[in-house]
Amino acid sequence: MTRPAPVPVDLLRLPTADPGDLTPADALAAAGRTLGDVLAVVGKTEGNGCVNDFSRGLAAARWEPLLPDDTVTVFSGGTEGVLSPHVNLFVADPGPHPGHDRGLVAAVGRTRDLEPAEIGGEPQLTAVREVVDTLTEQLGLTPDEVDMVLVKCPLLTSERVAACRAAGAEPVTEDTYESMARSRAAASLGIALSLGECAEDAALDALAGRHAADVWSARASASAGAELTDCHVLVLGTSGAVGGPLRAVHGVMRDAIDLDSLQRLFARVDAEGGEVVQVFAKAEADPSGTIRGARHTMLTDSDLNSTRHARAAVGGLLSALAGTTAVYVSGGAEHQGPPGGGSVTVVYRVPAP
Repeated sequence: MTRPAPVPVDLLRLPTADPGDLTPADALAAAGRTLGDVLAVVGKTEGNGCVNDFSRGLAAARWEPLLPDDTVTVFSGGTEGVLSPHVNLFVADPGPHPGHDRGLVAAVGRTRDLEPAEIGGEPQLTAVREVVDTLTEQLGLTPDEVDMVLVKCPLLTSERVAACRAAGAEPVTEDTYESMARSRAAASLGIALSLGECAEDAALDALAGRHAADVWSARASASAGAELTDCHVLVLGTSGAVGGPLRAVHGVMRDAIDLDSLQRLFARVDAEGGEVVQVFAKAEADPSGTIRGARHTMLTDSDLNSTRHARAAVGGLLSALAGTTAVYVSGGAEHQGPPGGGSVTVVYRVPAP
């Protein structure tokens, strides 16, 4: 299926009863859309968000047979605290939209399949960068006009580590949980490089662990899963070339309780008379072990992974501001906002003039 670009998009946020629930697809007809209009399905599922979170794979296996071949799925596990399981359907919405002089546009794509030895390394960074370059150009956006790049990337399972070594190569790590972080980092640095947020040598240094805290993207949102071997990529931006009711603003949280930065983003929405449709945010436990000088225990809890704590904390703060618990909060923010913080993108709807 070939879609014209750029095309304004609509965003339908719908609750799910379980990871395999397809009833949100029924809402498309009510909105005058079909499955053929869907560019991306982005969901939160109620698994643990770790290596063995099979809720992501179940959701992908249920949705993907229904969708056009060029549609991407991004399922992020973990709905700790008040977060509600839901899906976000990005659908083409060509209009007409009279009176709107700009609007939200989106494009999706995939990298090639990555070999296990490439996950978390420079080949993954390069593959993501190339797809983001292509999609940004396809949308007619400058890098500065991009509001979010959402990526779902692969991780290393025990089987993939063994296959890597059987092929005479060494994986970036043999720790499968750590491989999630390494994969997210490579994807996010590829995004930062594509959007001009860092230089190539700085990105490669950060990938190797040198001066890593200094290199990050304000618009990257990457999560990892065992359910895929390529990277699914969604580029979102506000274009002046098309008109539509949706727009987006982006920023970063400096730490997990950065209410001020969030309020400034929401104030920009209010200034346009906008209504918040969805918030996409990254969250992580501050690697320093403290938040504003106070010790936190997220990194030393042997019962729960730190990403689960971070999603719950940031999810509560965002839910209170957005007035809904169906917000998209993804854990593990390597190079996705400053250390201990995370990138944030607010999608909102403005009334017709």
